[in-house]
Amino acid sequence: MPRRLPIVALVIAALVCVIASYALRYLLMEGGQWVGRCVEDPSILACQVRATLGWMIHLRVIAWAALGCALLAFVLPGAWGWRLAVPGLLLGLPALALYTASLAVFAVVLALLRLVRAPAVVTR
Repeated sequence: MPRRLPIVALVIAALVCVIASYALRYLLMEGGQWVGRCVEDPSILACQVRATLGWMIHLRVIAWAALGCALLAFVLPGAWGWRLAVPGLLLGLPALALYTASLAVFAVVLALLRLVRAPAVVTR
């Protein structure tokens, strides 16, 4: 496996995550067409997703999950820390786009710092 493949895959996943988050924000959460539809019939699946996502934004669930993963990743050594920094980043990016930037910015910075940290050198 080429050395840079995980980094390229992470960058592509992050771009897809950001694009999907902004599409969700502007098409579903702020879309004027859904306000009227959801008032008339709240049992529509998109309205239920919109309501659930609204509660998740209000309670900052995505941002807290990203911050938890990023903090844990920052203190764990080796591959486990790197593996936890990835969901920290991929949860932090949507949290930035979905109105919880105050917490999510710390999660994204911590996750990125963990991802670029050089591996520890073992000396004997």
